[in-house]
Amino acid sequence: MIQPFTPEPIRYVAEDGVPLRPLPPAFTPGRLRELHALMLRAREFDRKLITLLRQGRTTFYAQSSGMEATQVGLASSIRVGHDWVWPYYRDHTLGLAMGVPMFELLSQCLGTNSDTSRGRQMPHHFAARAQNFVSISSSIASQVPPAAGNAMAQKYLGTDEITVTTFGDGATSEGDWHAGLNMAGAAQAPCLFVCENNQWAISTNLKAQTASENIHIKAKAYGMPGFYVDGNDIVAVIEVCTHAAEWVRAGNGPALVECLTYRVGSHSNADADAEKSYRTREEVQEWLGRDPITRVEALLSHLGHPVDAAERAELIARTHREVDEEVRRAEATGQPDWRIVFEDVYADLPVHLREQERELRAEHTHHNGGRA
Repeated sequence: MIQPFTPEPIRYVAEDGVPLRPLPPAFTPGRLRELHALMLRAREFDRKLITLLRQGRTTFYAQSSGMEATQVGLASSIRVGHDWVWPYYRDHTLGLAMGVPMFELLSQCLGTNSDTSRGRQMPHHFAARAQNFVSISSSIASQVPPAAGNAMAQKYLGTDEITVTTFGDGATSEGDWHAGLNMAGAAQAPCLFVCENNQWAISTNLKAQTASENIHIKAKAYGMPGFYVDGNDIVAVIEVCTHAAEWVRAGNGPALVECLTYRVGSHSNADADAEKSYRTREEVQEWLGRDPITRVEALLSHLGHPVDAAERAELIARTHREVDEEVRRAEATGQPDWRIVFEDVYADLPVHLREQERELRAEHTHHNGGRA
């Protein structure tokens, strides 16, 4: 039932929550409630992080509100901790859904001593070893060629792992994106490319990015199937991404999935107000009406298992309490020591860095009353 290169996005559930085809047996009311809770948790995490930004406790953040079904659905479609993920900078919802501890994510955003990168990476650029979640980078599409190389190594070693790499629609305008897909296609590497098409690359609309009618059709040029899915329909995302992931895992080579979704917030906190600068209020309101979380709630109501207001409020309150507690834990570990600037790169510091360390130590000692 799942075919590549469909003219319209594959959907299982209409925007009013009515199934468009029989739901697969795995989507019981209990499972749908679990997915709903994961999406709502990510939405409220977004809101709390914006508060931390306004308080000056972190300095950068890129929201994923509106894209929860795409990221939670993808997390539910792969073998977490077995497969490898090369993400892009809006993928904290993907990380949370894969089981990355919120404490680790918040420690990185806050740059505390509990941050695994020890405060040396810009905020919201985390990695997670246990989940094989490679460090996020701000450079557009820079994760795509190394993801293809990772998949080529998996093929060479004969593992049953696959590599998953995600990117926004804007990344498809970068040379790195085309190089990565071409390399994976030529090598028949087990790589799943997932476009989280939220339709805006900062202030550039998709129509200004490409003359192609969509993104997934580009897969034809690289000898791989391209799947098109409604990225706000979590049932469809899981079904299509699972199908594509297992097709790749079976040794058929790479595949591309385009999830059509929308970011309802700004590009990042450095972005101008989206509704007043480059998008119309009407466009944003239209996509708010296609909200992936309310679609699952409508589906549950249609199935006779509604999420009532009290249950929803408790889910939201629980996330707020969790974020507050993990922020307190992270900040209690303190700020990294200045000496880490010179650690973890060279076994023996070169001369110029030893000189800089002496200068910084002297300045630090001067400003701290003789204490280094």
